[in-house]
Amino acid sequence: MAKSPVSQLDRTFSALVDPTRRAILARLEREPGLSITEIARPLPLKLPAVMKHLDVLSDAGLVSRTKNGRTVSVDLVAGPMEEAMAWLRRYERFWSASLDRLADFVERHEE
Repeated sequence: MAKSPVSQLDRTFSALVDPTRRAILARLEREPGLSITEIARPLPLKLPAVMKHLDVLSDAGLVSRTKNGRTVSVDLVAGPMEEAMAWLRRYERFWSASLDRLADFVERHEE
C-alpha cells in the first residue's frame, strides 16, 4: 500500500494535539521572539525535549526561527492555524445547532 503524502492540515492538527506545544504557541502569541532558553525555562522538560517540540511546530509551519549570533529566537506563524480554522468552520453548524437547542432547553426550564 502506497503511503499518501501528509497534508499541511494534517501536520497542523498533529502539532496542535500536544498540550506542551499548544502552551508554547500561546506563550509565543503573548511574547513574540523568545529565545529557546526562555521558552524552556517555565516548562517541566529538559531542553532537548523542548527542542523536539519546537521541531514539530517548525515542521508544521507554526513557528519560525531566527538566529542572531548564538541566540535563536522563535516566533509564531499563524497561517497554518488559519487553514485549520477554515476547515473547522465548515463543521461549525453541527455543534452550533446542538448548543442552540441546549440553550433553549435551559431557558425553558429556568422559568
